[in-house]
Amino acid sequence: MPFYRITGKVLKKEPMFFRKEYKALKPEHAIELLYSEFGGLYKVKRSKIKIEKVEEIPPEEVTDPILKALIF
Repeated sequence: MPFYRITGKVLKKEPMFFRKEYKALKPEHAIELLYSEFGGLYKVKRSKIKIEKVEEIPPEEVTDPILKALIF
């Protein structure tokens, strides 16, 4: 299953920039996971999340410690 890195920003009073990594079948699934996580944690609506880039990354480039534990 591939890994995806999503970068973007949350539009609030002061923009919050983010870079998140997910393990998903398709990029669309990774985006849905991001929307779900940010909506639950930060109470941000989908329209306030601006995604700049979604890229597939090899397992060697994963920086998230939880995803790294899944690899090895």
